[in-house]
Amino acid sequence: MSLFQAEAVDVEADDTPTRPRKFAAADAAIMGAFVLFAFLLYNGLWLDLEEGYLWNSASDQNLWEWFFSVTADNVLHLRNPLSSHFQNHPLGVNLMANTAMLGIGIPLSPITLTFGPTLTWAIALTGGLAGTAAAWYWVFSRHLVTHRVGAAIGGAFVGFAPPMISHGNAHPNFVAWFVLPFIALLIFKIARGERPVRNGIFLGLLAAYQIFLGEEPLLIFAMAFAIFAIAYFATNHREFRPMAKPLGIGVGLGVLVALVLCAYPLWWQFFGPQSYQAIEHGPVGNDTAAFTRFATQSVAGQPQAAADVSMNRTEENAFFGWPLIVLMVVITVWLWREAFARALAISMFVMAWLSLGVQLVVVHEETGIPGPWKLLSELPLFESLLESRLAMGCIPLIGALLALATERVYAVASKLPEVPGERRFPLRLVWIGVVIAVLLPIAPTQLIVKERPPTPKFLADGTWRSYVAPGGTVVPVPLPSSGESEPLHWQIDAGLGYSMPEGYFVGPSGPDDKRGRYGAIQRPTSIIFDQIKQTGVPATITESQRVQALEDLRYWNADVLVLIPREHQDAFRATVDLLLRKPAEFVDGVWVWDVRTITP
Repeated sequence: MSLFQAEAVDVEADDTPTRPRKFAAADAAIMGAFVLFAFLLYNGLWLDLEEGYLWNSASDQNLWEWFFSVTADNVLHLRNPLSSHFQNHPLGVNLMANTAMLGIGIPLSPITLTFGPTLTWAIALTGGLAGTAAAWYWVFSRHLVTHRVGAAIGGAFVGFAPPMISHGNAHPNFVAWFVLPFIALLIFKIARGERPVRNGIFLGLLAAYQIFLGEEPLLIFAMAFAIFAIAYFATNHREFRPMAKPLGIGVGLGVLVALVLCAYPLWWQFFGPQSYQAIEHGPVGNDTAAFTRFATQSVAGQPQAAADVSMNRTEENAFFGWPLIVLMVVITVWLWREAFARALAISMFVMAWLSLGVQLVVVHEETGIPGPWKLLSELPLFESLLESRLAMGCIPLIGALLALATERVYAVASKLPEVPGERRFPLRLVWIGVVIAVLLPIAPTQLIVKERPPTPKFLADGTWRSYVAPGGTVVPVPLPSSGESEPLHWQIDAGLGYSMPEGYFVGPSGPDDKRGRYGAIQRPTSIIFDQIKQTGVPATITESQRVQALEDLRYWNADVLVLIPREHQDAFRATVDLLLRKPAEFVDGVWVWDVRTITP
């Protein structure tokens, strides 16, 4: 087989090709099963769209619901969808430089405006997983293998692999991979010389849309695809010459179309207000042990073992489990003579190797052996990428190898000799049993959902409106940040009627410092509040700190400070009373300080 076969076909019982495959009831059943399974995973969220919160998302559900809310609000009021003023007042937030996922947020704006952002959040996650599985199944079943069983196994793995479920707690941009298989398919079609101009235009359109779904998944996919192509043509270089011209035309046209469509948004992302050039994460490669262990939310889940070699519950980027690792080695050896399968296996190995980071680490032990990522880690775009996520590039490669292996087993089974009076050896059944035994331990379990804290009545019922003038801000105490994201949810429940200073987002480290950072550059008063949050001890306020606090309030254009009943609430209240020389009022369940009339 040379690259993808042009079109899969239906097969009869004797495996004789009959006609080009059309959409059938079997396809509908398989895709429907993917959708049903995705709903079961998010069952707790769908049953409680009012108060349900994905527990392992930490602060991210609040952030993503905020992204969807402000995007819908921008659409409703015909504002620039690439920016928002609701956080980080008065500077605002560059949404294009954050993972706002405008490719979902803008089309689903009517749903967000009508039913709220939690429904959009649930649709993005559920649809992302199910859509990814269905899309890869479709491409596998039409262009890689002839048997739907192999395609279904491959599609199910890509959609519901352990790293996908880990990100499914908090990162819809990393579970929405339903465009990527069609990008790959178009490149293969162009390579075969099939309408390079038309397919090149379609390629550009899909690439542009993927940029608005998730740029980092696109970069990871592009790396895996490039490695695959190099591995394939390294031993099949004669095939490249006739493909060079159509690839040059089609891919070149695709890049041009994508750049034309995305030129302004990308300029805004890298050079617009509150943009940044790169964000440094430090060395965050996978420990080699992460590949053989089982993810937290899998049937054979080992939460403590997984936490021992991962950043957090949403970044379990390998965790394929040792049975699958063994099976991939067996399949690689078995199919090594097939150029296509060999290229898949090489790409899978290299992506896993790259994900180990700049140095090989074995169960926390630094070996001193440098990894190939060291050559790429400081290049533009790559410097902002979390290298442990490169393991996710293995997912579609594993899915394709599983589909191909199933296809080969079925082909061998159909040729086994029949002995009169004896049953044919059930090779297919044995293979399916092996696949189940390997994949069942890493099959996902239902995601944990708990009830989120209610929004204070002062904000939810609109009482705040009598304290905030047009253009004024509400200042939560302490200020919103990556570890203090509930104020984003309050703002949504208040109908996005006010802005807030600081917040949870990614922005520049300073007016002249284009390094990225999580959250705003803190004002001195905000730092005082954070110290109280950590120690629980009221601050000793000096006159200079009081003057600084009034300056910070003016910078934030603050109208009212709000403190909810919480841990260390007495320390917070005592400190703010001293800073403002004004006692708090308890109004609708919160302490408030009206600062509109305070003067230095």
